[in-house]
Amino acid sequence: MASKNPNAYRCTECGWQSVKWVGRCGECQAWGTVVSSAENEGIARTVKAAKLSETRIAQPITEISTEAASHWATGIHEFDRVLGGGLVPGATILLSGEPGVGKSTLLLEVAAKAAEEHLRVLYVSAEESVSQVKLRAERTHSLSPTLMLAAETDLSTVLGQIDAVQPHLVIVDSVQTVASNSIDSAAGSPTQVREVASALIRVAKERSLPVILVGHVTKDGSIAGPRVLEHLVDVVCQFEGDRHTSLRFVRALKNRYGPTDEVGCFEMTAEGIAEVPDPSGLFLSRSGEAVSGTCVTVALDGRRAMPVEIQALVVKTTAPNPRRVTNGVDGSRVAMLLAVLERRLTIPLGDRDVYVSTVGGVRLIDPSADLAIALAIASANSDLALPHTFAAFGEISLAGEVRPVASAGLRMTEARRLGFTDILGPDETQIRRAFRIAFEKQPAPGSRVNPAHPSTGSFPVQARSPQTRTQQTRTQQARTPQSKTPQKTPAPGETPITPLRLVETDRTRD
Repeated sequence: MASKNPNAYRCTECGWQSVKWVGRCGECQAWGTVVSSAENEGIARTVKAAKLSETRIAQPITEISTEAASHWATGIHEFDRVLGGGLVPGATILLSGEPGVGKSTLLLEVAAKAAEEHLRVLYVSAEESVSQVKLRAERTHSLSPTLMLAAETDLSTVLGQIDAVQPHLVIVDSVQTVASNSIDSAAGSPTQVREVASALIRVAKERSLPVILVGHVTKDGSIAGPRVLEHLVDVVCQFEGDRHTSLRFVRALKNRYGPTDEVGCFEMTAEGIAEVPDPSGLFLSRSGEAVSGTCVTVALDGRRAMPVEIQALVVKTTAPNPRRVTNGVDGSRVAMLLAVLERRLTIPLGDRDVYVSTVGGVRLIDPSADLAIALAIASANSDLALPHTFAAFGEISLAGEVRPVASAGLRMTEARRLGFTDILGPDETQIRRAFRIAFEKQPAPGSRVNPAHPSTGSFPVQARSPQTRTQQTRTQQARTPQSKTPQKTPAPGETPITPLRLVETDRTRD
């Protein structure tokens, strides 16, 4: 029987192994990457125990000091909020985000703040030259004599820079562009990323040196490279933002030293990136009077409650398939709410185009915004405006119930702090009653609509233009034979109110 070949062949891109040489990798389908690993197969039968020094012997957990692993603030409070208080000595932080979102600008601000505290910071740029980094530092006022710059792409040279500078903080931008000469593969391959990250993490742990790595993302928004990279590092942060808006968010996807439900808010300006400690007013409109089709909700992003204004527009259409356009909210959830409104409240929306959007470009995924979206659609359909002091939050079920949401007390506190006195929460369990209470609220001064009728609680019609004496006489003569109840004569200067149901009001206007 032929002996088994002791030499295995390994792919330099993904690490796939084979007992014989092949021209194409069976895992990543790359050509010409399978080479001889010259490693003997088999499992080691015996492993000798290493002799430990006194400093490396296991200690009781009650005698271990945590002073060396305490947080130290970076000077950027929003970034410290996400990290759980600041940087931890020996921690490795991975910051990912789309190209152009502002990762390098944020980290340059972090480096400048640390350098202002007379700490040596090593900023390794593997994508830009040192002169390009200095131009950005001059624009953002991030110049400091203790901020050291180096443009290196070789791992051994980066480690040599760390030995020469002896920094208190290391920033590598980015981990996918640094390569090791000991591995025969291109920079950014899974093998190279693992090797570079492992070497930097080893240096961080040995010297109690915080290291921040910048990571690229793929088309679907996930971190490029092997999944093991996220397991190796201590903290994974994601930098989010829309290129068309100046608002940026930093979220912690993984944090071994703090919570993962904190969100940092920033704003891109001409002079760099600025903190937004209170983003409450960024998602509200600046309209002076109450406008129909708008409703404010209090969304919870991590531990931060933020008011978000939802705007809706309902337009009658003759097309066989009405349009449903959403921006910032889930389109399938809006379609579900339209079905609930038409079935439970008999609001005809089958022959109307419905447009729903959020103010400020914020993305709402919290189901607590269902009640505000439904109220905005009903307000736009009936042309009834809700007052500026009104806010609503609650999840709507298919049965027409308003379900409770998480952290309702925090939402109520934030809404009252911002001046919302009329708050409709999940205490109202039925959507019909919630709508009646919402539209019975007195609109703000300057509103173009009248409140609901106090006796019936039905949805009123918008105040019409005053009629002439002849038109009023004809209208009264036409209504007198059919009227069974006496009509209340309005007081001098009072606008007449005609209480009708929402469906009847809508048909009359159309």
